[in-house]
Amino acid sequence: MIKFLDLEKINNRFRKEFDEKIKNILDSGWYLLGKNDEEFEQHFAQYCGTKYCIGVGNGLDALTLIINAYGFGKGDEIIVPANTYIASILSISYNGCTPVLVEPDINTYNINPDLIEEKITDKTKAILLVHLYGQAVQMDKIWALAKKYNLKVIEDSAQAHGAIYQGKRAGNLGDASGFSFYPGKNLGCIGDGGCVTTNDKELADKIRALRNYGSNIKYHNIYQGVNSRLDEIHAAILDVKLPYLDSDNQRRRDIANYYLNNIKNDKIIMRKSYDENANVWHVFPIRTKNRDKFQEYLKQNDIQTLIHYPIPPHKQEAYKEWNNLSFPITEEIHETILSLPISPVMTDEEVKKVVEITNAW
Repeated sequence: MIKFLDLEKINNRFRKEFDEKIKNILDSGWYLLGKNDEEFEQHFAQYCGTKYCIGVGNGLDALTLIINAYGFGKGDEIIVPANTYIASILSISYNGCTPVLVEPDINTYNINPDLIEEKITDKTKAILLVHLYGQAVQMDKIWALAKKYNLKVIEDSAQAHGAIYQGKRAGNLGDASGFSFYPGKNLGCIGDGGCVTTNDKELADKIRALRNYGSNIKYHNIYQGVNSRLDEIHAAILDVKLPYLDSDNQRRRDIANYYLNNIKNDKIIMRKSYDENANVWHVFPIRTKNRDKFQEYLKQNDIQTLIHYPIPPHKQEAYKEWNNLSFPITEEIHETILSLPISPVMTDEEVKKVVEITNAW
């Protein structure tokens, strides 16, 4: 079986370093908000090109804390793509704000910048954009809109570690960015983890307190905060893997380019990639009208696939008030999308087999 993502093989590359780091942490007796967290925050900020990085418990918390720290709440609107993973939208709802859904571009699957301005009202406070599937959003029109209407730009960079747009990495393309380090991400730990990156010191200081019960000094609480801290073990794991992120991303690009150049099947639609550096191919999404049959065919040929994502947010039971809304481009994507295997540990033989089996369908 060609696994969609072989996490055991990915992490075994670093097993010796992991074991040493974990032993040192166990021996130290210090498991939260210690030197490993500080070192990873410093290194990841440098990698992204930002002044600050604050480790948190997961990607959803990262986005939720950004919105909280800006003081956005009931009555405020935040624009967000309609076809994102639901976490992007939950972060808005958790703060009492109103998510305003915008259709994606059918070619890139990222938010369509040309459709944003018509959704802006006097209640709009921010644009929460998502670098979906690993491709950075084309930012020029979004930057212009943010400046014109005095809006914050919040990046959901959960799938785009290392993506570069006009010389800047994801995480440094807006006012603040939330990352996830879920194990399956391009940079993943061995459990849940996340961070916020920003160049705004006031925002960074507030999030640093909010993640720790609203406290900068133990038992002194200046905000009504939460418990959302990146623990020492996960921080150490991430710091071991960070120097290999660019080479892992390049391997993903090489596989994606092979797929793009060699999959020749009229029933398969492949995503448009506008700039090689902007795409780190967290997943390789294709679309087909017979998605379920194609997925079963691949399974029968020992190729594992996943669907990112089968149900759009506005059709979820969690948002019943949206169930009658129509977002035809979003619905088209969710009904036809399928992700082929792609990872830095796939062999050339496995990649060729995926192409051969796909072309034979």
